[in-house]
Amino acid sequence: MAQDTAVVILNWNGKHLMTEFLPSVATLSQGADVVVADNGSTDGSVEWLCENYPQVKLLTFDKNHGFAGGYNLAIETLLEYKYIILLNSDVEVTEGWVAPLKEYMQNNSDVAACQPKLKSYTDKEMFEYAGAAGGFIDKYGYPFCRGRIFNTTERDSGQYDGESKDIFWATGAALMVERESYLAVGGLDTDFFAHMEEIDLCWRMQLKGKRISVVPQSTIYHLGGGTLAAGNPRKTYLNFRNNLFMLYKNLPLKEGKRLIFKRKLLDGIAACMFLVKLSFGEVKSVWRAHRDFERNKHRYKNQPSENLLNKFREGDRSIVFDYYLKGKHHF
Repeated sequence: MAQDTAVVILNWNGKHLMTEFLPSVATLSQGADVVVADNGSTDGSVEWLCENYPQVKLLTFDKNHGFAGGYNLAIETLLEYKYIILLNSDVEVTEGWVAPLKEYMQNNSDVAACQPKLKSYTDKEMFEYAGAAGGFIDKYGYPFCRGRIFNTTERDSGQYDGESKDIFWATGAALMVERESYLAVGGLDTDFFAHMEEIDLCWRMQLKGKRISVVPQSTIYHLGGGTLAAGNPRKTYLNFRNNLFMLYKNLPLKEGKRLIFKRKLLDGIAACMFLVKLSFGEVKSVWRAHRDFERNKHRYKNQPSENLLNKFREGDRSIVFDYYLKGKHHF
């Protein structure tokens, strides 16, 4: 029977990850077809896939289009599916993980995207940094999660189980989207290349009147850092730059400018902290992020009239002040 759901794994020279993580996805993703979209790999991963998993569908691209571009190409190509699950190549899934996500989407036509509960592959009692139990954005535009604030993750003791819940953003490590809603907002922003593009996507979907949710009845385990490890200057650059892009394009223009002014002050403090730690590469990354934001922000026009940061009460808090001044390290 033809499936209406595809699990799409984007691969770029990730043979070492596929050999470890693809077996669980190929075996335990009942109710969905598994697709690997290859971003121009040269490490033999395509040949390995064809030899060992002929049942997995394969899309091949001529070069590395990045996380955003690669997924956009894949989703545009996969015309036969109503739902797509964007799944990182460093994820171990669990028995029946697709069914709760699929059922929730089918029963809630106003939901454009949802995520499972994300836990750590290396310590399976802990939440994982990239998405934990659903994401929010604070009053200064910093993303955080139920289960993770900055680099502090919580132990999963069932505190976020129960009913599915609306959130501001769902993790790109395991993001189920309705294909039409995804394409209606233009997909992931390729200018981001990687990092925070899923938060931007979820924001734009909500501006179209859609909801984003977490479905804790589904659980996966994420290795994390499979592309760029924490502390990598390239990752620091993308996170700082893309956060500014996201705020500028998705907030009303005047409110966005006011918030970005405050963020420049806070980012300056962050750069000073990197300097104290003698992390000169990180300092340069913050400077480059702000320079490139100023050079390129004007490509984003037609800002919305609605400030969605006010949509959730979680948007009233400052995780910077809570974390560093109040010592509040948990959601």
